[in-house]
Amino acid sequence: MSKHQENAQLSPILRLGAGATAGIIAMSATYPMDMVRGRITVQTEKSPYQYRGMFHALGTVYREEGFRALYRGWLPSVIGVVPYVGLNFAVYESLKDWLLQSNAFDLAKDNELHVVTRLGCGAVAGTIGQTVAYPLDVVRRRMQMVGWSHAASIVTGEGKEALQYNGMIDAFRKTVRHEGFGALYKGLVPNSVKVVPSIAIAFVTYEAVKDVLGVEMRID
Repeated sequence: MSKHQENAQLSPILRLGAGATAGIIAMSATYPMDMVRGRITVQTEKSPYQYRGMFHALGTVYREEGFRALYRGWLPSVIGVVPYVGLNFAVYESLKDWLLQSNAFDLAKDNELHVVTRLGCGAVAGTIGQTVAYPLDVVRRRMQMVGWSHAASIVTGEGKEALQYNGMIDAFRKTVRHEGFGALYKGLVPNSVKVVPSIAIAFVTYEAVKDVLGVEMRID
């Protein structure tokens, strides 16, 4: 490989595209598992019908609602992957490169960032990515309940009505109309407590594995 190729770096746009593509493929492959996890999570001991586990839930949804039901909410998930995974990679790499090149706050030593600084870069990236994408995640979770006869109802001005959405836009519209814009960010704080540290640790682990393997090449 030529010296030019070895020293080449991805632009922020290419980083976003690469990260988003990887995220979409991974998410699509495992989406039915995420869908049934959502249903198992919201069922209670008083629910009229009980999923006995992951495989029982997969089989029941497929049998009663059809194969497409296993991918209900997939579209907002795909759209959400772009800002979520894409921004995670783009912000992390760009922030890390900026700190290395400018040596801002004297955080770089021997052209390397301390592990704590890398954790900080990952935390910033995770915070931005998940905050931008979170409303799409809320809509996805709600769409996953559509078609389930034992799903919760939504409260409207006329009382309770069945939880039914005709698509992603309809889910956004009904959520904001009945519960306000803030409903799109319900659960953001506990989600951040889980997601932000995990992303930060994942990026630091990623860097450590690269160092162990001696992989420093980037694609132009």
